[in-house]
Amino acid sequence: MSKTRDIAPLNIAPQNTEPEDRGGPHQPLIIAKNLKKHFPIRSGLLNRKSATVHAVDGVSFEVRKGETLGIVGESGCGKSTTARLLIGLIELDDGRIIFDGDALGSDIKLKELRRGVQMVFQDSYASLNPRLTIVESIAFGPQVHGMEDPHGKARDLMRRVGLAPERFANRYPHELSGGQRQRVNIARALAMSPRLVILDEAVSALDKSVEAQVLNLLNDLREELGLTYVFISHDLNVVRYISDRVLVMYLGEVVEVGPAEAIYHRQAHPYTASLFAAMPSMDPDNRTEEPPLAGDPPNPVDPPSGCRFHTRCRFAEGVCAARKPQLASIGGDADHLAACHMGDPASGHSLASKEGSA
Repeated sequence: MSKTRDIAPLNIAPQNTEPEDRGGPHQPLIIAKNLKKHFPIRSGLLNRKSATVHAVDGVSFEVRKGETLGIVGESGCGKSTTARLLIGLIELDDGRIIFDGDALGSDIKLKELRRGVQMVFQDSYASLNPRLTIVESIAFGPQVHGMEDPHGKARDLMRRVGLAPERFANRYPHELSGGQRQRVNIARALAMSPRLVILDEAVSALDKSVEAQVLNLLNDLREELGLTYVFISHDLNVVRYISDRVLVMYLGEVVEVGPAEAIYHRQAHPYTASLFAAMPSMDPDNRTEEPPLAGDPPNPVDPPSGCRFHTRCRFAEGVCAARKPQLASIGGDADHLAACHMGDPASGHSLASKEGSA
């Protein structure tokens, strides 16, 4: 007898699960405009607000249809907060999110956005309900939304992610390995037929052999299902392998964005260059003789004036503390942007004539 239990669906009529491309292939799937999220710090007996953490502070970017946008940066730079803002898990303080031409809150509601955007988290075990079997976990979303044959769809998705339903459908999360659980989470994210999948450190807890298998699976699914990814990771080699473009964040702001190969071969922002200089190398002739980046990131409660990186930057000059740099194209490449005064000939920085190459 099957262990599968029925989940009572809400009173929602069956809906078309096929993704709809309303804006055409050249319109970005999602546009983030000046996103801001500040978290209050409360203290004292009356729990009054005493300070504010500037987690995300004016972040703007776009994700093109069918691409993988990698997001990198140190811990605490705002990567995961940005991801949660995109999917609506936390509320925006300011800014706009536009999904395929529809602005969140005016043209599209949060519930509709969440059907089009799904997320896979780092902790594969905590993401699953330990009381539900694997097939129930995957079928839960479609069944609640009144989709036809949710368990059949769940079994089909299990096959797509490399889990044979006859072996795994009635198992529970604790009976699976970390890689198998993450495959379940990927299938669960795909169950709502999303157009954008956000992967927040989705492979960082896996060993390298399993990580490679999951990365190849993600690439295959992107091709088969026409998906778009936002891929967040600390591992720069993994980001390079899977990403078409890379966005670099520092202390709640975007400091550089561009094609993956451009970012990896000619970094335009000193912070980006420091990140890549810190990558471990197997080449004995390419050893790091001195730390590429000194000190800890500044306190996000009281971020520095001007360029937030100037307190750790070896190229910093007076203009860096006095004025905030804006994202601008590098070397005439409209796709490669960096926020650094060295890339602006009019900034007054003594190295501006060198095209801002770090």
